[in-house]
Amino acid sequence: MDDRPDQKSVFINLNLITSLNMKWKLYPISEFRDHQHEWERLNQNTTASPLLSLGFVMPLIETFSSGKEVLACCEIEGEVQAMAILIQKSRWVWTTFQPSQAPLGMWISKAGNDWLQCLSELMKVLPGFPLVLGVTQQDPDLISRPLDDGKLRTLDYIQTASITIEGNFEDYWRARGKNLRQNIKKQRNKLEKNHLDTFLQVSINPDEVSRVIIDYGKIESAGWKAKYGTAIHPANDQGKFYQAMLEAFCSQGKGRIYRYWYNDQIVAMDLCIEDNASIIILKTTYDEKLGDTTSPALLMREEEFRQLFDEKKLEKIEFYGKLMDWHTKWSKEIRTMYHVNYFRWTILLFLRHFIRTVTTVFRKIK
Repeated sequence: MDDRPDQKSVFINLNLITSLNMKWKLYPISEFRDHQHEWERLNQNTTASPLLSLGFVMPLIETFSSGKEVLACCEIEGEVQAMAILIQKSRWVWTTFQPSQAPLGMWISKAGNDWLQCLSELMKVLPGFPLVLGVTQQDPDLISRPLDDGKLRTLDYIQTASITIEGNFEDYWRARGKNLRQNIKKQRNKLEKNHLDTFLQVSINPDEVSRVIIDYGKIESAGWKAKYGTAIHPANDQGKFYQAMLEAFCSQGKGRIYRYWYNDQIVAMDLCIEDNASIIILKTTYDEKLGDTTSPALLMREEEFRQLFDEKKLEKIEFYGKLMDWHTKWSKEIRTMYHVNYFRWTILLFLRHFIRTVTTVFRKIK
């Protein structure tokens, strides 16, 4: 009989640390399903974000994981307090798993947990000898931004916008700028003159998702993204991810796909997911050939938002994209997302600052 511990036991035991009753354990990402219920429970008891729910995270892992990621679980007094999916970016750097399709880094933590202690203890159990541990793209509405403290520093990521759904649409619309309202009116007059009727179609059935991805891909592949290979297509990873993810959300009544029509032609689309409080617009595409004549995405948004205000079901519309000029026409609710970085030694902070200063000076000289 072989009394040697199996590989799984060695992996876990060697990566276990106890400090002030805090224990971090690491598991291969291939074992995520064994801990999926803990992940879902923790998300529901903390951020309750659809972007961190199993319906989003599982397709993300299945489509974009390299297999080298690890699942980190933190327990305090036997209760799971934090979880993260991490990847080694270089010999000295670990960060949260962050495919471009995910607006948030894969980190969940209960309110009140000490960022400094969490990251300090987590760094100790990571394989190798990491010098920097990064938690990327965090939302201050979901988890408070910590203060810079010792070896911990935060960094601005992007500004993003949201819209609170409160009152009726007419009041919201009157509060918008004159230019936006006049532009919408001008576009609609132009459509009427050209005998083009508009129709906003909403799909929530999981059986419709595969057709939706095809429609989305046709529009996006005809635009600028096709040149860079980033357009959604049913056969590429992007298409596979969005199809699996939207099917999962639609099966729970939490997915919503908008298609906007001019007569019998689809001219704009939004891919959205929601929870009990908010709807998140993940992806938007529109027929770029119409850009010089009408603004289909603009017109679609007006009808979308009117419908959401009239439903009185949700409380917020989230964009989660980098703040653009057009966002500010729809909303004045703007916040800054952030990264958190933990450094093994404080001297690394000095070196980072020194390198950035020297780089800036040389750029000015050039």
